[in-house]
Amino acid sequence: MRNLKLILSYDGSDFAGWQVQPDALTVQGTLASAIGRITGENVLPQGSGRTDAGVHALAQVATFVTESSVPAANFVKALNDILPASVRVLEVEEAAADFHARKSARGKTYRYRIYRAAICPPFLARYVWHYPYPLDEQAMAQAAELVEGEHDFTSFAAVDPERSAGVPPASNVRRIFSSNWERQGDEFVYTVKGSGFLHHMVRNLVGTFILVGKATLEAEDITRILEARSRSAAGATAPASGLYLVNVEY
Repeated sequence: MRNLKLILSYDGSDFAGWQVQPDALTVQGTLASAIGRITGENVLPQGSGRTDAGVHALAQVATFVTESSVPAANFVKALNDILPASVRVLEVEEAAADFHARKSARGKTYRYRIYRAAICPPFLARYVWHYPYPLDEQAMAQAAELVEGEHDFTSFAAVDPERSAGVPPASNVRRIFSSNWERQGDEFVYTVKGSGFLHHMVRNLVGTFILVGKATLEAEDITRILEARSRSAAGATAPASGLYLVNVEY
């Protein structure tokens, strides 16, 4: 048995997220089908995390176990010949038997793009959040710095619909290594790197930073919201279209 590690990039616009679902188009299901056509096996590749519907990935990592003798390098071309153009396999390599895309991960980086100009080009609309209204971008940058370090991010976590009733919740403590906003032409871009992220966490952070930009909240309110450990204390969830999984570190 071989354990193969894949790095793939995808446009999440037309997918119902990463995780396989009945009667829905998902990245995991699409990839599993393509692998099955090559190996003749029924495999379910495991991703580093579950990106939500509409969320994109520049370098998602997945692993699967196979008895196939197809050389790792040949999987790249073979899979890309089968997969839709919205999913590209960038790299395939042999991994240690105990390597797991999710369990072995030590850090992830996400990026969120907000398009600030008055008119959003139609070819960008699927890949940004168009927000042409006034924002205090400096205040948003100050607010972003306040989530760095180790915190309980319950206020920024959506309830996981897959959590079984009666099962005690897992810890919502995460360490954020860096959190910053940067102007890039007509875009205001948020980049956050952390040990891990909760369900909708990055989009909920962005939605809350927007409230700071609108002066509905002060930058210092971020600390109060973290301490509240209540989802209702934070802002609305930002649209999925602007979010990207940039890379995963092991």
